[in-house]
Amino acid sequence: MNNVINLNQFRKKKNRADKEKQAQENRAKFGQDKAEKNTAKAEKNELERHLDQHKNEDE
Repeated sequence: MNNVINLNQFRKKKNRADKEKQAQENRAKFGQDKAEKNTAKAEKNELERHLDQHKNEDE
């Protein structure tokens, strides 16, 4: 005799696996590592500092 399979559990397990696969693809496609995030943040802060230095105080 064959093993009995609970279809609800099978469906949920398959959905979890599909979501995990999609998450891995998204991480590879859109993700940034910590160094890249820190570099982007530093560049943004440098730009803001540069613009603040050129503001007129009269405005």
